[in-house]
Amino acid sequence: MNDPLVSKIRACNTLPSLPTIAMEVLELAQKEEVDLQEIASTITRDPALAGKILKTVNSSFYSRTHAVSTVSHALVVMGLQSVKTLVLGFSLVSNLSGDRSKGFNHLLYWRRSIYSATAARVICERCNFVQQEEAFLAALLKDIGMLVLDRVLGDEYGQVLKSITEHESLADVERAGLGLTHADAGNILASSWKLPELYTVPILHHHSPETVSDPQLQKLTQLVWLAGRCADVFVDETPARAIATARKGIVDLLGCNETIADDLINVISKKTREVAGLFEINIGSNTDYSDILKRANEALIEVSLQTQMQASQLQVKNQELIQKATIDGLTGLSNRAHFDEFITQQFTRSVETGKPLSLILMDVDKFKSINDRFGHPAGDAVLKYLGKLLRDSARSTDLAARYGGEEMCLILPDTPRPIAAAVAESLRRAIEARPVAYQSLIMPITASLGVATFDRGVPFTQHAHLLKAADLAVYKAKHSGRNNVKIFTLPQASPKAA
Repeated sequence: MNDPLVSKIRACNTLPSLPTIAMEVLELAQKEEVDLQEIASTITRDPALAGKILKTVNSSFYSRTHAVSTVSHALVVMGLQSVKTLVLGFSLVSNLSGDRSKGFNHLLYWRRSIYSATAARVICERCNFVQQEEAFLAALLKDIGMLVLDRVLGDEYGQVLKSITEHESLADVERAGLGLTHADAGNILASSWKLPELYTVPILHHHSPETVSDPQLQKLTQLVWLAGRCADVFVDETPARAIATARKGIVDLLGCNETIADDLINVISKKTREVAGLFEINIGSNTDYSDILKRANEALIEVSLQTQMQASQLQVKNQELIQKATIDGLTGLSNRAHFDEFITQQFTRSVETGKPLSLILMDVDKFKSINDRFGHPAGDAVLKYLGKLLRDSARSTDLAARYGGEEMCLILPDTPRPIAAAVAESLRRAIEARPVAYQSLIMPITASLGVATFDRGVPFTQHAHLLKAADLAVYKAKHSGRNNVKIFTLPQASPKAA
């Protein structure tokens, strides 16, 4: 964590303080013998606050069947926790909403806060979570650290906010750029107010609820996190990701399907209109979830098409890279690196399975004289032709490769010596039968081929032995007049003298 910034936050004398009445109510509520009448009297000292509380408890948000006319009545009917939550919520919103610094979008902040608080209560009610009021207030205050960082850093923090389009990514961006997140800053402020853990823990961990060790607090923090994702649906510039995350979170929590999850998000949308009015928070135009979902689906389709196109382009580029890494540019045959890899694999496989592995090694006869007489382009034309001939001769399980210079080869898995010899002879005849044409030149060519096979009883212990055997066979073909095929055979042991 950025210790200098932490110190700067703690030393800042312009940070908002907890309103006096809210502090008094908190202290009274924490006494062993709670005096509801004293709490009611304390709240009533602020007529505007008392009026907001009564208006709220009589609203459809709490679905009361009978009207509540006094704060004392509210405490009895609604319970201390509900009224305490409303006192803290109204007091803090009233105290904080007057801040209007440059570079910070306060309308966006309060929109997200009130959507989060409403979502928390709606979700808690749906899943029968007891601490509904705590979740409401924790969700309302979870991003309060943004106000702290705005107050302490000003335009510097405004630049951080401008770099994101999705709130869920904010903590990572803050951590990378500032060494501290708004969750950390919010926890510093909430702790200075001496708020209980039911609020400070969700504020600190609302981007990472899995890090909370206490099961009950983790559940509360998880619900606050989910409430935040539901709020993002209505606030983020590009809500498609938030919709997917909120849906999944609700489906996982309630064990329902996506249709029910969408219905619940729609309820949050409608309830927020009323709650925002009660808290006197301007949330701007409240767009129906169905409209947001429609636009998001259109965006998702577009993103999906772009992703498919990018994936297709990436696949083409990957294929090009693979080809460059494994294919010889002149002949179109596999290159030496791919040859080495393939023959190693096939030799190991042959040892394990006992199946034969054959190698045909081919060397163009008097290739140097072709280059010297007709030029290197003509020599390249010969190599291209031979490369195509070898590729066409290879089965899907074989590998045709350029070993080096004018040497080419064919690796034949599961192929005994007689068949490999027949393939080599067929290649020799095809090469001899067709001269290579280049511009006005007609160049007769021949090749010498060597065949070696690893099979049961052959004492090769590594693929290099097979390669050396094929090379010896080519050497023998060259010294036997060229334009022929020689097969490597092990020398016969001399008979012992009688």
